[in-house]
Amino acid sequence: MGMAIDRDDTQFHVLAVDDSLIDRKLIERLLKTSSFQVTAVDSGSKALEFLGLNNNDADDEEEYEQRDSNTESVSSDEDQDLGLGVNLIITDYCMPGMTGYDLLKKIKKSSSFKDIPVVIMSSENIPSRINRCLEDGAEEFFLKPVQLSDVNKLRPHLMKGRSKDIDSSHKTTSTRLITSGN
Repeated sequence: MGMAIDRDDTQFHVLAVDDSLIDRKLIERLLKTSSFQVTAVDSGSKALEFLGLNNNDADDEEEYEQRDSNTESVSSDEDQDLGLGVNLIITDYCMPGMTGYDLLKKIKKSSSFKDIPVVIMSSENIPSRINRCLEDGAEEFFLKPVQLSDVNKLRPHLMKGRSKDIDSSHKTTSTRLITSGN
């Protein structure tokens, strides 16, 4: 009833990580409602496996080639051909084995994936945890249950990740408009 959605601008690929089936399905549905391609996994180790990192940075490309055809442990929609074209990772904080914070640190240490925006979600509102995640590279920290308004906050991070040049020229233009408007 309102605006038409331009499909070319909305085909971002989000890797969603949550050990809770209900929360994973909720975030997957919200992301798909916002026209994102979604791959959902249930652990930090499966997220690393999907990215081809699998707990170490050595021989990433060789590992990816070996694992490219072995991604049956992930739930995805039409993204087998997208491979590692992940534009954003959204992960639960509190998961068994590897926490979302541990996953964030591994991604930010990776030369291949350090520029991919990472968003952490948690049902616990612990300011020290939130600050630590944001200081160590998370773009956002969402409190669960995640809502559509939270998902709408992702697009600027995706745009920034896709083309930093466009983003910096947009910021310059915005600054000029704000200063000249006064």
